[in-house]
Amino acid sequence: MMTASPTPPPAPIPWAVAMGNRKSSFYRHDLDGLRGIAIALVAVFHVWFGRVSGGVDVFLALSGFFFGGKVLRTALNPASSLALRPEVMRLLRRLLPALVVVLAACAVLTIWVQPQTRWETFANQSLASLGYYQNWELANTVADYLRAGESVSPLQHIWSMSVQGQFYIALLGLVFGLAYLLRGRLGSRLRAVFIVLLSALTVASFCYAIFAHQADQAVAYYNSFARAWELLLGVLVGALVPYIRWPMWLRTAIATVALAAVLSCGALIDGVKEFPGPWALVPVTATVLFILAGANRHAAPAAGGRMPLPNRLLATGPLVTLGAMAYSLYLWHWPLLIFWLSHTGHRHATFIEGAGVLLISGVLAYLTMRYVEDPLRYRAAAHSGSSTRAPALSWRVRLRRPTIALGSAVALLGVTLTATSFTWREHVTVQRAAGKELSRLNSHDYPGARALVKNVRVPTLRMRPTVLESKNDLPRSTRDGCISDFTNPAVINCTYGDENASRIIALAGGSHAEHWLTALDLLGRIHHFKVVTYLKMGCALSTEEVPLIMGNNAAYPQCHDWVQTVMAKLVATHPDYVFTTSTRPWNIKPGDVMPAGYIGIWQQFSDNN
Repeated sequence: MMTASPTPPPAPIPWAVAMGNRKSSFYRHDLDGLRGIAIALVAVFHVWFGRVSGGVDVFLALSGFFFGGKVLRTALNPASSLALRPEVMRLLRRLLPALVVVLAACAVLTIWVQPQTRWETFANQSLASLGYYQNWELANTVADYLRAGESVSPLQHIWSMSVQGQFYIALLGLVFGLAYLLRGRLGSRLRAVFIVLLSALTVASFCYAIFAHQADQAVAYYNSFARAWELLLGVLVGALVPYIRWPMWLRTAIATVALAAVLSCGALIDGVKEFPGPWALVPVTATVLFILAGANRHAAPAAGGRMPLPNRLLATGPLVTLGAMAYSLYLWHWPLLIFWLSHTGHRHATFIEGAGVLLISGVLAYLTMRYVEDPLRYRAAAHSGSSTRAPALSWRVRLRRPTIALGSAVALLGVTLTATSFTWREHVTVQRAAGKELSRLNSHDYPGARALVKNVRVPTLRMRPTVLESKNDLPRSTRDGCISDFTNPAVINCTYGDENASRIIALAGGSHAEHWLTALDLLGRIHHFKVVTYLKMGCALSTEEVPLIMGNNAAYPQCHDWVQTVMAKLVATHPDYVFTTSTRPWNIKPGDVMPAGYIGIWQQFSDNN
């Protein structure tokens, strides 16, 4: 951030102005270094540890500080224009080019590496990423951000970019709107109004985050309103910077503690379960304190214009360079990791594989910054800041300029990506509409299981349903909402088969039990028995005290409580039969196993028979 200078430096050339005057002694190089630390933590924890490091929360607070500080300075300066269009265009010029390039590369890799069943999700999420609503797209599907795997979306990490984009537009409208209404009347008192308003919004968002975290943490993780306080706190710090008059010893102590908190956060706090709740205060508060430790130091005579030692360490060349690459590196590292896991079929990256992913990500990030971000960002800004009007040039001449050609290529990539995504979604919709005829397929052409049990000849025809049609080929219980999700403790009973029959079969367990419903429903109507469902996602009937979610082995206490309730109901209602699973897959090798917890359930049924 730029702070006021007691003796104005020489007037910078337009290029330096466009660069934010990074060579000025007032530029916060230490915050570039903090960005470098944050992106290193994010990438390393994603690749090797499968944990949330808190680095994204550092980014959010820094983004609020940088962007909010600039917006507030503009709003508080009576001579500054309050036009929204230039600010929005500057944002798009800063954020979109690198994003479009990465999305285009991901589209090619998706077609090359991943099956067609994943293409629709990618199309939806690429449109959501371009439209800056990817966080809401993920919230609707409650995507698990705990660990990378070959089935995870390569665009999942764009959620934080979407939160920031939404915040930027909202803050611009709010601050510029208030400045337009009140700047002439309140003058210097407008800063106090902004501080009070920002404080109220920060507290409101934080309280909402606590509520949302308790209600549904997985959805709250991507919720813009639950994340807004992290950015707002950064903006609020930008408004308070002029009032900081701390002595050097206090600045050094605060910066040391703050940096230690940032570095240790990922190891000490399980962010994927605790954020954006109260524990997110650790990385966000640490970032805020680190900013304040080096703020307004020229106004404190005892500081002598120097920064504390931790800030000076982060202002060193390698970390500053890494911080400059942070945006591109953030965009590249996650999809490369996911595509590598998808290509190899591995569940986790080894040390060598992870190092390769990080190395390639770093190279691509540097090239993206050097040849996409910087030319479009700084050259355009330099030309817009020039006071001399450039002579009018024909469109043919302008297109020959490297910057214009690059911008046109990026725009073309974006249009192509958008059109391709819409086209594929429409294709899938048409395919699924055709899938309605599946129930009327000729049994001679598609004999199904009769090919195995009766040796019926199978004609050489295309597979039906296709992989695209089969997405909607689900048991009735799923369509009817008769299976409890992971967080729903309720026991939902639905009836199938012959609903008037006196004989009852209870179908109980998780999705491995649920998939038998289609057959049991048909057999029940033929042979006159009723099927009553007791189903919960990922929750087989078992006497395990601490069940685990298959895949990530996370504790699943809701399953234990649900099983206890179901067993009590089954013992009380005493159905004629209980249909459930008898084996489950191994997590460590192929094949199935019969868990001891299943035997305990059968023993309970036997004891109450």
